[in-house]
Amino acid sequence: MVIRPPSMLARCPYNHRLNPLGSYINALLCLGTKSISSVKVVWRKDPKLDEAIENDKRYKVCARVVKEVLNEPGQVIPLRYLEKRRQRLRINWTIKTFLDRNPGIFDVYYDRIKPKTQAVKFLRASDRLREFLEEEKRIYAENEALLVAKLCKLLLMSKHKVISADKLVHVKREFGFPTDFMVSLVPRYPQYLRLAGSPGEGKSFLELVDWEPEFAKSVIEKRAEEESRLTGIRMRPNFVVKLPRGFFLKKEMREWTRDWIDLEYISPYADASHLDQASPEMEKRMVGVLHELLSLSLFKRIPVPILGKFTEDYRFSNSFSSVFTRHSGIFYMSLKGGIETAVLREAYNDGQLIDRDPLLEIKDKFVEILEKGWRERAERDRSNTAKVEEEMMMRALATAEAD
Repeated sequence: MVIRPPSMLARCPYNHRLNPLGSYINALLCLGTKSISSVKVVWRKDPKLDEAIENDKRYKVCARVVKEVLNEPGQVIPLRYLEKRRQRLRINWTIKTFLDRNPGIFDVYYDRIKPKTQAVKFLRASDRLREFLEEEKRIYAENEALLVAKLCKLLLMSKHKVISADKLVHVKREFGFPTDFMVSLVPRYPQYLRLAGSPGEGKSFLELVDWEPEFAKSVIEKRAEEESRLTGIRMRPNFVVKLPRGFFLKKEMREWTRDWIDLEYISPYADASHLDQASPEMEKRMVGVLHELLSLSLFKRIPVPILGKFTEDYRFSNSFSSVFTRHSGIFYMSLKGGIETAVLREAYNDGQLIDRDPLLEIKDKFVEILEKGWRERAERDRSNTAKVEEEMMMRALATAEAD
């Protein structure tokens, strides 16, 4: 079910296109006396979107282990050291079982931790993994312009066009930035980006010094421009509200949603310093920022605690997470794995991600080597099972002949 609002002009007596004051009165009349904070929507589980998150679980565990090994000196680690880090890496099996279930990622070899000590098992990247790492470099290089644009956009939406470098490093996986982007990417674009302050926890900041006009266009604004180009009709930028199958809003909430959507769209890149924090317009702007952040992310979803780290930077209210259930036709709040995750509904169709970021090619390549290892393990298991069955049959025949 997609809600596309009719013109507010057909319902309200004030022409907001001709009279700015009328626009404000119009909004008050249409929204009525009900405050935003009092609008409640019951959370409802979406199994398809939950499944999309669950399907990535195995890939993410493997990615965490790979990162752990590659961050070690010489990119090797004693197996027993990695075993001690299982809880932090959120691995539910022993490392030996993990390696058995995911063959082809690492090579196991023996070496000494210290001279004259007994040799122990070490892990290092396999040739297959090293080929992937070269592919990863190529994909990053091909999409460097996209990476720079994403960084500039994140800064451009912020209150002062500056964000703590530590915060940006913390969300690098959500947006697809390379591990070392602060030293490998940022210094090459001084026309846009400047790293200020001293290195250290919370003491360095990435500042936007200039930007291209295209950076200041949201996904929604670009979509409206494209629709206008294709139809020849000027399209108004706004959200697409897509309710899941079988989900219905009560009449009061349907009317509130319709009237809220019909408020003028506020670009997440526009100056919002004049907006009252409790106004419908500020909620419209906040939803726009969250929509844009999710649109810029790799999987069009971000854990809510991570978004919460940017509350001050993006002028979110302290209760910003209620937006995801209040606007359940735009977002979905997943509780999968005990973590609240905000998902952009329009990016998915029947649980499948359709709005794919070009940087997802890296994930696809990594999954390819994982799946190759999984197939090899399955073939090995089938071969071992066949051998056992053959041996059992031979023993049965030998026993029968002896009798």
